[in-house]
Amino acid sequence: QVQLVESGGGLVQPGGSLRLSCVASGRRFSLNTMGWYRQAPGKQRELVADITRDGISKYADAVLGRFTISRDNAKNSMFLQMNSLKSDDTAAYYCNADWIAYTETDVPIVARSWGQGTQVTVSS
Repeated sequence: QVQLVESGGGLVQPGGSLRLSCVASGRRFSLNTMGWYRQAPGKQRELVADITRDGISKYADAVLGRFTISRDNAKNSMFLQMNSLKSDDTAAYYCNADWIAYTETDVPIVARSWGQGTQVTVSS
């Protein structure tokens, strides 16, 4: 199995910046598409941005031009640079990854994992 751990959330003033990180761990695995999702109180979880293993990314309209997603395949990591933050960006942010892993007998397992979430609060 693959576990994801996010970090980097916190309290920031409107117009400020934060950088979220997500690190994957496990045995004999390879990450495919990774993404950041967010969920505000009383709202559904929504895609913020995702990125393929080859670095092709897409963004939600609400964050386009302000957020940048990136990844480091060698370190099984993904990042979200968030600039010009607004109060509407306040939410719990979750890391998500599609992966393939191999058992001790080389049986492939394809699945998706979620991190535990990190809170981002934008407020003056």
